[in-house]
Amino acid sequence: MADADCDIGAIDQRMRPLLASGRYEEAEAIVRPYLASGRGPLVLWKLLAAALRPQGRIAETRAIQEMLVEHAPGDFPTRFDLSETLLLSGEFERGWREYRYRYSLAHTVRIERKVQRPRWDGRAMSGKTLLIHDEQGYGDTFQFVRLVPRAKEKSGARVVLEINRESLSIIRRSAGFDEIVERGSLPPAFDMHCEMMSLPMALGLRLDDLPGPMPYLSPDPRRVERWRQRLAALPRPLIALVWAGRPTHPNDANRSLALAQLAPLAQADASFVSIQKGPAAAQADTPPNGMKLLSLSAQIGDFEDTAAILCLVDLLISVDSSPVHLAGALGRPVWVMLPKVPDWRWLLERTDTPWYPHMRLFRQDVRTDWSGVISRIAGELKQLTAP
Repeated sequence: MADADCDIGAIDQRMRPLLASGRYEEAEAIVRPYLASGRGPLVLWKLLAAALRPQGRIAETRAIQEMLVEHAPGDFPTRFDLSETLLLSGEFERGWREYRYRYSLAHTVRIERKVQRPRWDGRAMSGKTLLIHDEQGYGDTFQFVRLVPRAKEKSGARVVLEINRESLSIIRRSAGFDEIVERGSLPPAFDMHCEMMSLPMALGLRLDDLPGPMPYLSPDPRRVERWRQRLAALPRPLIALVWAGRPTHPNDANRSLALAQLAPLAQADASFVSIQKGPAAAQADTPPNGMKLLSLSAQIGDFEDTAAILCLVDLLISVDSSPVHLAGALGRPVWVMLPKVPDWRWLLERTDTPWYPHMRLFRQDVRTDWSGVISRIAGELKQLTAP
């Protein structure tokens, strides 16, 4: 179709509901004819990329995003989209550079930390103070706090670590900082700052730098002993379950499932404990038939409890959520259920992850279909728990 035939507003109005409801093939079919010549308005190419990426067509998506960035370098949302595609593909060097545009989006500008000091870029700053502050979700904090010792070594600075209240206690037992403060309190004077997820760019983090020293988090011994007594009567092996992420996460519908879908796991001769939090925790009151499931959710007060439990169970089976990263940082065995197109940190196709050496990844073969993932996990679990 000629560009003159293109009513961009009408195309956008037709495609948006389809993209929002996961009907990506239908959305693609609408916009394709207008781009058949290889030319067309940039906004239509953006819509095409939005329809292709969730289908797992990453190479095509990247080619479009590269073209968009070349023609409109000031389009920061597209640069951020490209960063996630690059990181998903394992191209860390450019991926981390583009990832800095994450606070240039309409919904993130308001939450960017406004700091009247320069951002650390990896330079030596002996005799000065570097503030490293966490950001985004709890899982991000657990994943990237491993880089704080490297930042201290490279900068030579006095490092002040600022952490959210919920993670502060367990992060206090990690390494690489001289002082730790709670987010929201007034930190001591500092010369430069760095968001925790900007550390990879400042450090030039590469895939072969991972995982680094493991484990880099540890549980509270008193909590471990308390939970040891609580779990002592349960027959082994003991499997912890998390089947849903945070409901407010923008990709939650793609990564979460219902406890009832895990029914095939009940075939294994194992005891299950729910460490699920949030609204989905109530599903543990009616577990699948044959599943010996004890819900611990109401007794888990904080991440210290979760860490202690993870250090006592034999395995965590979970969707992509913060307990996955906590277990990984503790060096505990984890099986992660991933959607067809996962978050960028899980890369593509691999059944392992460079971030956590004791973790296995179980990926969807077909978008939105968890049956294959659960079937494979059930088979592996049955072998693991066989006498």
